[in-house]
Amino acid sequence: MAELKYDKKTGRLLFTKQMKKEYTILMPNMAPIHFKILEKVFNYYGYKSDLLNTTGPEIAQTGLKYVHNDTCYPALLVIGQFINALQSGKYDVHKVALMITQTGGGCRASNYIFLLRKALKKAGFEFVPVISLSFGMEHNSGFSLTLPLIRRFVGGLVYGDQLMLLSNQTKPYEVNKGESMALVDEWTDKISDMLIQGKGYTLEEIDETLDKITKSFTKIELNKVPKVKVGIVGEIYVKYSKMANNGLEDFLAEQDCEVCVPGLMGFASFKVDNRIEDYKMFGGSRVKYKFCSMLLNYLTKLEGLMVDAAEKYSFVPPHRYAHTKELVKGVIGYGSKMGEGWLLTAEMIELADTGYENIVCTQPFGCLPNHINGKGAIRKIKEIRPNANIVTIDYDPGAPKVNQENRIKLMLAVGKEELKKKLEAEKNAEKSESSEKSEKK
Repeated sequence: MAELKYDKKTGRLLFTKQMKKEYTILMPNMAPIHFKILEKVFNYYGYKSDLLNTTGPEIAQTGLKYVHNDTCYPALLVIGQFINALQSGKYDVHKVALMITQTGGGCRASNYIFLLRKALKKAGFEFVPVISLSFGMEHNSGFSLTLPLIRRFVGGLVYGDQLMLLSNQTKPYEVNKGESMALVDEWTDKISDMLIQGKGYTLEEIDETLDKITKSFTKIELNKVPKVKVGIVGEIYVKYSKMANNGLEDFLAEQDCEVCVPGLMGFASFKVDNRIEDYKMFGGSRVKYKFCSMLLNYLTKLEGLMVDAAEKYSFVPPHRYAHTKELVKGVIGYGSKMGEGWLLTAEMIELADTGYENIVCTQPFGCLPNHINGKGAIRKIKEIRPNANIVTIDYDPGAPKVNQENRIKLMLAVGKEELKKKLEAEKNAEKSESSEKSEKK
């Protein structure tokens, strides 16, 4: 068994090189398509990892037992899921570590790791190391984010976004049910193998692979009948995690809707751009500003490849970050950047502009930035985009699923009525055009 070592200054339990050989790293699964690719790449670099896919009310109850009930819902769920896994008997608790992201921002993404360590101590697992997935915030000899690993991670995010977008636009219309997700699984394995082999993450290779992926989805036989289109926005974990949003995408599919969930690449661009805006507003390191500008330029190029591939094969393309940013001028300031910040407001406006005007804004209990930039911005959004049909749904341990779904159904009822009006208007316009042609003859 690996010897436990602690940081001399902070007393933090370290993840050592010896642990890398012996320990399984448990990770929460936020976005299934993306994380499945990243897990395989991660394992290639000598780590043994396991994505936690557990769900159920016991997760939240475990979180409530070891975390203060005023803590935001995503933190409560992630910590509850970790401790539930340790208590399950599935793992040797003396040979597991936990991994969680840490961004350094002013929101939960910085504080999770400290809440988790406190909860582990309370649950009797203080000997389980916690790894910070961050850029230099905490150092462990057994884990490091190398440039090759980062480049593969970015490639995984690009492919994950495109697969999510393509499957969402084909799944509701497929003639042979299950074909879209089968293709997602097939490409997930191919992409993982490709990245492991050191291929598929340069701009040229990504361009070529995106073209192949997108083209393959055009082979799926579709029956394109008009459907209510719904966009999902909100706090990043609740927005993507099936456990956190009570299977929101599955529920919308049952209601015969087409769903659009903005991708992770936009959020990544937002986080990098925040550093640039900080420099513009407050000054700071010129070197950091130039580095972030180069990184944003790189992400913009990747985004362009995704858009080009989607447009080439007649799919609704991913949103361009630069355009999304322009949409909130005069609505909200770029200094609003805690959590999802102004990006949340911008995504709702963009969804309304691209045909997904029926919007579910997922709000976790205790997330003040989300309430300000989400619920707080709705009146202004409806002023400038009257077609926006937005419902805000609160997610917390005490929120009954049936109440959440009933509120969404009310929003969908409006969406269905508007779709009916639109189809009738198009039908009348066709009749009028046909009559005019007949008169001319």
